[in-house]
Amino acid sequence: MLSSPIRAAASWLPRSSRWRAAHVFVTAMAGIFLMPAEAAPERAAVLAIDGVIGPAVAGYVVREIRSAKSNGIGLVVLRMNTPGGLDTSMREIIGAILASPVPVVSYVAPNGARAASAGTYIAYASAIAAMAPGTNIGAATPVRLGGTPFFPSGKPEPPKSEQDKRKAGEPEDAESRKMINDAVAYIRSLADLNGRNADWAAEAVRTAVSLPASEALKLHVVDVIADDLPDLLRKLDGRTVTVGGKSERLATAGLQAVAVPLDWRTELLAVITNPNIAFILMLVGVYGLIFEFLNPGAVAPGLIGAISLLVALYALNLLPINYAGAALVLLGIGLMVAEAHIGSFGVIGVGGIVAFVIGAIMMFPAEAPGFTLSPVVIVATGVVTAAFLLLVLSMLLRSRKRPVVTGAESLHGAHGEAVSWDGEEGRVRVRGELWRARASAPLEPGTRVRVTGRDGLVLTVQPA
Repeated sequence: MLSSPIRAAASWLPRSSRWRAAHVFVTAMAGIFLMPAEAAPERAAVLAIDGVIGPAVAGYVVREIRSAKSNGIGLVVLRMNTPGGLDTSMREIIGAILASPVPVVSYVAPNGARAASAGTYIAYASAIAAMAPGTNIGAATPVRLGGTPFFPSGKPEPPKSEQDKRKAGEPEDAESRKMINDAVAYIRSLADLNGRNADWAAEAVRTAVSLPASEALKLHVVDVIADDLPDLLRKLDGRTVTVGGKSERLATAGLQAVAVPLDWRTELLAVITNPNIAFILMLVGVYGLIFEFLNPGAVAPGLIGAISLLVALYALNLLPINYAGAALVLLGIGLMVAEAHIGSFGVIGVGGIVAFVIGAIMMFPAEAPGFTLSPVVIVATGVVTAAFLLLVLSMLLRSRKRPVVTGAESLHGAHGEAVSWDGEEGRVRVRGELWRARASAPLEPGTRVRVTGRDGLVLTVQPA
């Protein structure tokens, strides 16, 4: 029954208008009270983190997490098997996890997988941390790129006293202590967010300890042990997690796990950020530009070199590199190019090869897991560079033995024929040109002569 104000207002309308107004009112009320609820998500996105965590993996994970809600995803599962990776890439992923409106689950799988170093931080940042049987987690000590290990002997010594126990795992230098303490504070804050074992997390950072799945569950490092993805979704159903600062009850029993593959952009970025590929692209770029500068107008070497160098610089900007090593590589190339022009019989060239090899070894720090330069690539590029230098030197030596073919010196030793002669001077034909000439004795026309010198435009000749 309509309320009095509405009935009073409707009484002023004509009869036909009253029916139309009533119809509009009833339709509006039905639209409000009978509006269908938002469809519940039916899918769980599975993102694979296999291998080292770098810029390509970080971009892939961050992009999929941010678009999960708009794509109708109710749960994001990060299936991890990683030895670690770059700190910057790890923090990008953790930032996306903490800001995600969709629950994120870290799942160390399949059997035999691990979540070491950066993988441990990501697991602690996730709303749910899960492991498959036969997996392990831990070894979260940060690595100082280009430096030495935190333990002077290469491994921590067992403590022998209370003071030693307090100092166990503490590096000696201030820079390393600062890095360790920052990492400990960071992982403790992540543990507090989801109520996990903060003390063990700090120990994993300080002494690089690791745990199997069963012990990780007992120590409340992870929340679930699941055999596979369907088992994981069943065990998560009904659990309460914190997402975006709010409690949310998971309804995962009916979700369909859908693997999200890498797109072509991520795969391309993964290829060019491989240190071996980036290093080779840099060499192709530098050599291509050098060849173009030495042979203007060749076009192709300069074009290929410019593109390769720009792609290499983009990749190197995302990778942890030692700039002193990169400078030595470029210095070595410059010295070998100088050898080709100066001709110091290999002295400068050998120095260039030594600088090139040392720079290649130093360029990518060995402590960065998965982002080191392969020894095969170092040896191969060193051999190719040395072979190129030997080729240039051999060409240089052969050119020194060849007669001069241009300039004033090119006529020395050339043969010709006397055309006319008067006393000690006359004219000779050399290489199809007529020249004034002098000789120590008169020459008969038609006599074969050989050039022995030149004074301006007058040749000195003698009978051949």
